Amino acid sequence: MKPSLPKGTRDFGPLQIRKRNYIFEIIRNTFEIYGYQPIETPAMENLSTLTGKYGDEGDQLLFKILNNGDYLAKADTGALAEKDSKKLLSSISKRGLRYDLTVPFARFLSMNRNELSFPFKRYQIQPVWRADRPQKGRFQEFYQCDADIAGSTSLVYEAELIEIYDKVFAALGLNVKIRLNHRKLLQAFAEHGGLADRFSEFTTALDKWDKTGEQGFREDLKNLGASLDKIDLLIDLINSSVDNESELQTLAQYEIGRAGLDEIAKVRSFLDTEHIQNKVVVDLTLARGLSYYTGCVLEVESKDAKMGSIGGGGRYDDLTGVFGFQGISGVGISFGAERIYEIMEELQLFPELKPSATQVLFLSFDKEDLLYSKKWQSALIRNNIAAEIYPEPAKLKKQFKYAEGTGVPFVAIVGKNERENNSVQLKDQNTGEQQEVNLEQLIDLLG
Repeated sequence: MKPSLPKGTRDFGPLQIRKRNYIFEIIRNTFEIYGYQPIETPAMENLSTLTGKYGDEGDQLLFKILNNGDYLAKADTGALAEKDSKKLLSSISKRGLRYDLTVPFARFLSMNRNELSFPFKRYQIQPVWRADRPQKGRFQEFYQCDADIAGSTSLVYEAELIEIYDKVFAALGLNVKIRLNHRKLLQAFAEHGGLADRFSEFTTALDKWDKTGEQGFREDLKNLGASLDKIDLLIDLINSSVDNESELQTLAQYEIGRAGLDEIAKVRSFLDTEHIQNKVVVDLTLARGLSYYTGCVLEVESKDAKMGSIGGGGRYDDLTGVFGFQGISGVGISFGAERIYEIMEELQLFPELKPSATQVLFLSFDKEDLLYSKKWQSALIRNNIAAEIYPEPAKLKKQFKYAEGTGVPFVAIVGKNERENNSVQLKDQNTGEQQEVNLEQLIDLLG
């Protein structure tokens, strides 16, 4: 059998894992600094938990898990005979792989409400699965790194999440643009174009601006029945507000627009602007996720690589209501770890990392050397120094080849003379320098 992987999935070797963990550690440490607590949820959820939360398209992208055992034993025979997969599903599958981390978080909150203190700040770094068409930066199995606050409507948290984005991407060496918008501002924008009653279709068209551009947006609005003068008005406001946010005050003529502008102003007032390194811009074309976002909306894109969104989030009200936990407002963000990884590879931003954490590898000529090496290895490990021994006496060329392959920085060569002197010949693999050291000296050098 020829080995293969399911489409949209990948293997990760030791060096790739270390690079990915480098990203995760920076994100995790930043979450912790701001007081977020870690949780984990199962890879699979009940389908009743997942379905209906992501829209029809999202439901189609859910990976369903067949029931245990003879899953056809209790299948809907009528649906099976009619080849009606949608009707058949409920009788052969009750679970699915999680699509994101937000809905499982809402379920977690509802089930653990009596044990949690609110506002509850959580972070979660786990894989999710989507039956999407694989392409650059998009996979069927990938990690999400989420942070959310549940149980507060304070806009201080929107500012905090913007600061987290800024701090993480600055630490990773990525130059980004943090885009900010508000659902109320978009509602005023739709009203400005005479499309308040077509808000959903309007925001769908607006969300495609990055792909279709001004002309595509114009055509979509024509199809929605907008007049040519209103279309020109909307496009002029988008273009004029790119470099001059004061132009957005045009939307203050609408009550809902004033409310949106006021909330954005409050978010900005909470920001530690003196220390933010990446630009935060209000962008009217940002219309992501409005099927569940109810307030501020955030998105992050790289300024140095074309990769689409590498982070996003926003405010959502009463996401837990469907689970019987009413009135819980939340706001959260997610990092696109896979895309961040690809950009950092492209821009060569990773520090020099080795596949192995081993600091020294012992090389032996015979069985006595091997036994001697094992005792030294044990002593180093007792001092929390990562050490390996090559498992058998072999030609030095073969042992050095292994050392080079694992990227170990030092090798300790043991022979008869070294055993008699209670020492090793320590070679720096980077410089080629070699010196004879005893055990205490080796611990001092590597500790």
